[in-house]
Amino acid sequence: MTARSRRHPRGVLDTSTLILLGRLQDPTVLPELPVITAVTLAELTVGPLITADDRDRAVRQAHLQKAEAAFDVLPFDTEAARSFGRVASSLRRSGRRKHARSFDAMIAAIAIANDLPLYTCNPADFAGIEGLVVVAVPVPEGR
Repeated sequence: MTARSRRHPRGVLDTSTLILLGRLQDPTVLPELPVITAVTLAELTVGPLITADDRDRAVRQAHLQKAEAAFDVLPFDTEAARSFGRVASSLRRSGRRKHARSFDAMIAAIAIANDLPLYTCNPADFAGIEGLVVVAVPVPEGR
């Protein structure tokens, strides 16, 4: 389900949205109180570790540290694990393999478990997931 018109009081930002956050044209497309997931922090943690460029590593590390300081982080807990099973089965029924986008599936499961909409610049990544409210965030120009 895609939601576009109303601004939610609280919502989950996926990794793509968090990375592009500083470049978004209209912050009112985001929830009033954005949160992130532990899975997004895990994805961001990989960034500084995989680049060989010192400057890029510093930028990625700073981005990670800002995210850790600025947002409440929702865990992948028991409820999220149960939701993940439903997400994975939704993806299979829709013809998508859950392993292809397992981080996205885990982020979706956390959003569902917390009854929160998911804000993403890549709504197609979350297509076919039953019970997930997806809010499409416009991709900044020159992405």
